[in-house]
Amino acid sequence: MAVAMVTTALRQTPTIDEPVYVGTSAVSLHEHRLRYNPEHPPLGKLIVGVGVAMADPQVDLAFTGDQGQVGRHLLYESGNDPWRLMLWARLPVITLTLLFGLVVFGFARDLVGARGAVAALALYAFSPDVIAQGSLATLDLPVTGFLVTSVWLVWRARRRPRLWLPLSGVALGAALATKMSALPAVPVLMALAAGSVWVWHGRRVDVPPAAPAAPPARRGVLSRLGADRRGALIGAVAGMTVVALTAVAVVWATYLAVDPRLRWTPEQPVPAAHGLHGLLVRLMPFPDAYRDGMRIQFAFENAPWQGFLFGRLYSGSLWYYLPAALLVKTPLGMLALWAAGALALVTVRRLRPAAPYLLAPTAALLAAAMLGSRDFGTRYALFMPVFLAVAAGCALAVRLRWTPVVTWTLVLFVAVSSMRTFPYYLPYSNEAFGGPAKTHLRLHDSNVDWGQDLGALADRLRDHYPGKRVWLVYKGSGVPSYYGIHAADPRRRPAADVHGLLVVSDSAVAKATGRLAALIHGSHEIDEVGHSITIYRR
Repeated sequence: MAVAMVTTALRQTPTIDEPVYVGTSAVSLHEHRLRYNPEHPPLGKLIVGVGVAMADPQVDLAFTGDQGQVGRHLLYESGNDPWRLMLWARLPVITLTLLFGLVVFGFARDLVGARGAVAALALYAFSPDVIAQGSLATLDLPVTGFLVTSVWLVWRARRRPRLWLPLSGVALGAALATKMSALPAVPVLMALAAGSVWVWHGRRVDVPPAAPAAPPARRGVLSRLGADRRGALIGAVAGMTVVALTAVAVVWATYLAVDPRLRWTPEQPVPAAHGLHGLLVRLMPFPDAYRDGMRIQFAFENAPWQGFLFGRLYSGSLWYYLPAALLVKTPLGMLALWAAGALALVTVRRLRPAAPYLLAPTAALLAAAMLGSRDFGTRYALFMPVFLAVAAGCALAVRLRWTPVVTWTLVLFVAVSSMRTFPYYLPYSNEAFGGPAKTHLRLHDSNVDWGQDLGALADRLRDHYPGKRVWLVYKGSGVPSYYGIHAADPRRRPAADVHGLLVVSDSAVAKATGRLAALIHGSHEIDEVGHSITIYRR
């Protein structure tokens, strides 16, 4: 997994979101002030900032563009090497991804022992989505890893709540301080924390006495039962409170780490939030910058985004988009083991207590993501291959003769499917849907083409099409001219003038209408780059 992620990080040019996080982290490190990208809390950008600090780039603090322009200016216009800077920015996320694999291993080992833990770790380590997102300087993998860590520690609190509940609060706070998509998991974590304390209290009460005692009077028994229940209830509320207060403290500490004075002057207008959204924002016990970020996120949910699914271009969102996208982009063996693991959690008696800890957070996060308006990719459901890897390891707890053979065969199938797609993990799709070469026919955006192959395109044009006239429609944050691609936008010229090579990002192909669609239909496909960019001849 480490080799796959580092190799991918070395060859990929900046994806659409990465320059925003890299630029924001660089400015925060130099100014110690909250300015850019309020829609995401600072912790993920501080993690990326560790690598940025190691790279020690030149930062132009006088530049006054928006958050996207700041990132591109840092990478391409400030005298820095974007290849070197992006690698350093990605390395902290790669390191975290590997560490979260140990969390998956430890969680599964607690439930089913070493063999199940190895199976869970294998599914995590070979997951194309985890590898793809874990090799980028983005926030989706860190927030997912912090959430699964928090759930694991809550599970462990069933035996030692005083130790594990505060640590679970730290992990939950880290998730909330990384990305606001963690908020739907908070009520579930609170309920699980209360349940863990209740179970621990019940174990203490059920300890048998050292010697037989005379049967107490009926009133004494009822009084003791009532006291035990009151004690368990008080303990459950205390456990929830500890987790919640610790998480809130971590969020505040993250903002204070950027700016101890909490200066907040937004660089863009902050939309108002009304109704239930406005009430929720006002109730959040977080800094003003966090609450303004929530307002921006709610505004995003009201924007008229476009989606693309199975060849259909549509406006708005489809509630079934994420399940359909996961069906395409998850290895077939992994899908089978997810189902087997979930079934084992609810049917094997000794595993039933763990079912809420694995399935309830996954269901809550998936429901929230399905209700969102941005049908951009399975990165919004990255918790699925992480949480369900642990669940899949539980399949080995089913006591049937053929269970180990089938389980390890499916794990091997996942490994082979993952290795076959190397190094094109971002556009992966499973064999039932034609593999990574066919993903662009069914999905778009970060499922396929996130701007990652601009450098590879430059190499292809230089090596195979020297001297050819190039027309480019690129969807990404990279600057083509930096990589030696000198091209014009064909949409700004009459179709009769567009001759030579027409190069189009596959996300733009999926959403092509009007003039671009006519140009593509009048061209002949001759090549592709990274399963994310198509080259046509006109």
